[in-house]
Amino acid sequence: MNLTVYGIPNCTTVKKARAWLDARGLAYQFHDYKKMGVPADRLPQWVDALGWEKLINRQGTTWRKLDPAIQAGVVDATTAQALMQDHPSVIKRPLLERDGVPLAIGFDEPAWLAVVSE
Repeated sequence: MNLTVYGIPNCTTVKKARAWLDARGLAYQFHDYKKMGVPADRLPQWVDALGWEKLINRQGTTWRKLDPAIQAGVVDATTAQALMQDHPSVIKRPLLERDGVPLAIGFDEPAWLAVVSE
């Protein structure tokens, strides 16, 4: 089982998720959006599996600081993916993949336990 956690290392929720995986002895790779960017080839699969609406963190600081015209322009999967490429911090964190398949967005311990136990 190859797990990948996507996020930003100083994000509190990402820290909790990584600590949770470490406490269970689950090996994973960490993909840092700040250093490595958003993998453009993964975005369509994330959108298909999780929905573009769930991927955009409209509660976060990055979203709130965006110009209202940019916010209003996010109306579908295509515009959402463009925004995520330009502003990686707008993606809800963390995103968990197993063997290249997106499983969860955000950290919810029961949900993560269910998907890593499958």
